[in-house]
Formats: sequence, structure tokens, C-alpha cells
Amino acid sequence: MTVRNIVHIDRDKCDGCGQCVSACAEGAIEIVDGKAVLVSDVYCDGLGACLGHCPRDAITIEQREARAFDEHATAEHLAGQGGASASPAFVCPGLAALTLSPAAGERPAASGLTQWPVQLKLVPVTAPYFANADLLLAADCVPFAMADFHRRFLQGRRIAVGCPKLDDAEFYVKKLASILAGNAVKSLTVVHMQVPCCSGLTRVARAAIRESGRPMCFDDVTISLQGDVIGDETVRATAET
Repeated sequence: MTVRNIVHIDRDKCDGCGQCVSACAEGAIEIVDGKAVLVSDVYCDGLGACLGHCPRDAITIEQREARAFDEHATAEHLAGQGGASASPAFVCPGLAALTLSPAAGERPAASGLTQWPVQLKLVPVTAPYFANADLLLAADCVPFAMADFHRRFLQGRRIAVGCPKLDDAEFYVKKLASILAGNAVKSLTVVHMQVPCCSGLTRVARAAIRESGRPMCFDDVTISLQGDVIGDETVRATAET
């Protein structure tokens, strides 16, 4: 047992809607007797992806003594959820982890996307598509500015997207650190816009590598507002930087 961040559900506020169930990529929450409950401490990573999905503000993150998050136990738990569930929870298709086949042919519009979901808040830490992956961390404005984003950066990579200005950067650090620590990620490429706030994604990557305990280099790519690559450098991140 150790003191760590973990989900707390206020039963008085909970109306049993089940939105937190579908938002939890680790399957840590179920509906029991019409209320959301935390199934087991070991399934909860404490990152709180479910918080923003509760319409009743019934979910918070607290610090208390709890068993450590167990990725292997969580993976087995998720694998065992293939059958029918006794709870009335639903699974949102937008949150289901999927591995996609690349689009066939060489047409210019062919998509390079090989997974779903793509938002850093939503991607499951234990998604099988992260194993031995070349990971792309992209600011969510980049694909709009860059006409050949799929061809130049997305093909052959798994992706997580986010905005370091509008979203919780500390949450991004912890989520990315968990992905790096729990998967044999081969490489990391960070692509962001030239505007100052967007470079926060580079700081997220540095901090996540430090927290993951896996020193590694990553490519840091800057895109102009016209969609051109105006910066590309290799950054060495360690436990101290």
C-alpha cells in the first residue's frame, strides 16, 4: 500500500448515467445498484480521464493509501470484459481502442491513421498498438496547417494529439509518462506549431520522459503557420532534464 492519487466517487451525487464507465480506458469503474463504483484500486491509474465526463461532478481525485496501479492485472481485467456485463453501462464507440488498417493505394488523400482514439486524454495507456511503436505527439492544430501531414509524419506511427495551452499539461505529462513507461515505445516525435504556447508540447515530452524513468531522444519538429517545417532538432531527455 502507498499514498497516491486515486478516483473517489461521491455516491450521493452519482445518478448512475454510466458516462464515467465508458470514459475509463482501464475498466476501473462499473455501475453497481445504480451507482458508479471503483472496482479495484489496482485498475485505477489516478490520472482522472473520467472526471470531465461526469455531468454531476461526482468524481474527484483524492490522495489516500491504495494498492499500486497494476498494468498487467488491468490488461487481464479488460480482456475479461469481452462477455456480457451485469451492469447497465455502455461502451461509447468513440472511446473504444481500435487498430486500423492503412488505406490502400497511393492516392494523395490516403489516410495514414492506424488507430483510434487519437486524443491524449482518451488513448488507453495499455492499448496494444503502443507496443514497440514509433509514437507521434502532435499539437492538434498541426494537421490543419500542414497539407501533407499524413504522408510526412503519420504514416508508420501511432499518434496522440493535444493542446498544451487549452488542456491540463500536468495531466498530459502523467499520461504520456505512463504510456512510455508501460510500453516498449521505440521512438518519439513531437510536432507543434511555431506559436510560443504550442512549444509547451516539447516541455510535456521532456517532463514525461523524466517521469517515466526511460531516458530517450526525441525529434522536436516546428511547423510554421503556412504549414512548412521550420525547425527539426533531436532532443536528449534524461531523468535530470
